[in-house]
Amino acid sequence: MPVITNIDDLKVLYRRRTPKMFYDYCESGSWTEQTFRENSSDFDDIYLRQRVAVDMSNRSTSTQMIGQDVAMPVALAPVGLTGMQHADGEIKAARAAEAFGVPFTLSTMSINSIEDVAAATSKPFWFQLYTMKDQGFVSSLIQRAKDANCSALVITLDLQVLGQRHKDIKNGLSAPPKPTLANMIDLATKWRWGMGMMKATRRNFGNIVGHVEGVSDAADLGAWTAEQFDPTLDWDRVAKIKEEWGGKVILKGIIDPEDAKMALEVGADAIVVSNHGGRQLDGALSSIRALPGIMDAVGDATEVHLDSGIRSGQDVLKAVAMGAKGTYIGRAFVYGLGAMGQEGVTRALEVIHNEMDVSMALCGHRRIEEVNRDILLVPQGFEGNWQ
Repeated sequence: MPVITNIDDLKVLYRRRTPKMFYDYCESGSWTEQTFRENSSDFDDIYLRQRVAVDMSNRSTSTQMIGQDVAMPVALAPVGLTGMQHADGEIKAARAAEAFGVPFTLSTMSINSIEDVAAATSKPFWFQLYTMKDQGFVSSLIQRAKDANCSALVITLDLQVLGQRHKDIKNGLSAPPKPTLANMIDLATKWRWGMGMMKATRRNFGNIVGHVEGVSDAADLGAWTAEQFDPTLDWDRVAKIKEEWGGKVILKGIIDPEDAKMALEVGADAIVVSNHGGRQLDGALSSIRALPGIMDAVGDATEVHLDSGIRSGQDVLKAVAMGAKGTYIGRAFVYGLGAMGQEGVTRALEVIHNEMDVSMALCGHRRIEEVNRDILLVPQGFEGNWQ
């Protein structure tokens, strides 16, 4: 068993054990990758205030996200192709999240289907929805999520058109991988991954293949998907989807205060400050830098969560101190999954929890729900002084 002390330790193993195209799919952003980089590096500009001679015993990181009890203010973000990072990846990540006591969010573009994950877990999970042109298919996804007893619908708003990710194009990203010479050479060195995939429940997009007329293989799926993301998505349609769902709705992809105000108008139960992990509009603000403006815009009118850039428990603590009621990890748990399967996801959660808990104590707090901006040293102009 390798000694894992931080998320980067998992990343090293992940890179070694996972095919290049899926590592690159995870570890990349759009265009120049400026926003992808700054999502993480901007956390380094925020400092923590150490306090001493305070009672640090009996600490608790437990809280709630949209009324659901959680062991810490962290959820597993929706990540497409998770079942290509490790065999039955969505199932294993969901089981790890359930055992740890944090929410798991299943992506529309998952390998394991809604039904697969529901059958393999005992508690409700969240389902992330992409709005597509085929409204009948969208309605069927919503109904399937209801049937699976999903406890929240996470509607992603920032993928109406697809940001270009150079590495995916160059690698010919597909699920399963195409049998090109470059892929076969790479896969020959990833025997652990290959052996697992031979036993996997699925190797294509389980929420789509078999559920859309005329889509039965990877070639059909590629053509269908390329045409399906809906550039006409507007707030009226978001409101209609919320009504159709009838339960808790989280709106993901909010990075501008004006959009946050619109999310309030449609009655979002929570909004997620997110730039899609730097995979859409390159040159956009990092999520942590955008968070204060969003908090000013919505106050306590709805829960504000933060996604994109979190790689440590200290990042979680900083986001919570700046007002976020919850955070999401994507790449951090994928590193663990690709490195060590379900055990790796658990280890990623343990690392983040330990870092957050110890840092919270050293900042003079015993309960995560009591943490506020007083523990931070934020540089002047961090939020931007834009013309």
